[in-house]
Amino acid sequence: MDKDQKRKHLLRLIEEATVDCYDEHEQHSGLLTMIADRVVCPFHAKVIGEDVKVIEFEWPKSGYGLLAVCERNGKKYEIDVNSLEWIEPYPEGFEWIEAHKLWRKEFL
Repeated sequence: MDKDQKRKHLLRLIEEATVDCYDEHEQHSGLLTMIADRVVCPFHAKVIGEDVKVIEFEWPKSGYGLLAVCERNGKKYEIDVNSLEWIEPYPEGFEWIEAHKLWRKEFL
């Protein structure tokens, strides 16, 4: 899929998640709900070059971000999803993370 096709696909996902939303808060909630429902955890990623296991996602207390709850050496950390280094294989539903990132970049 080329860049233009990928962008169109992500815009369709954003539309699917936000179709009945009245404002940015509802849109954010719709996207986070789709991430919770569609992205399969756990999966592996990296944070500042170190391997971590992403075990779940959490909604931030404020703002329009998304937190990844990561485990490393028996400890849990909440990391902004934009700080993750994605490694293959990407988790099932990864396109919803990409849609959230696009929404934050273009619609806020």
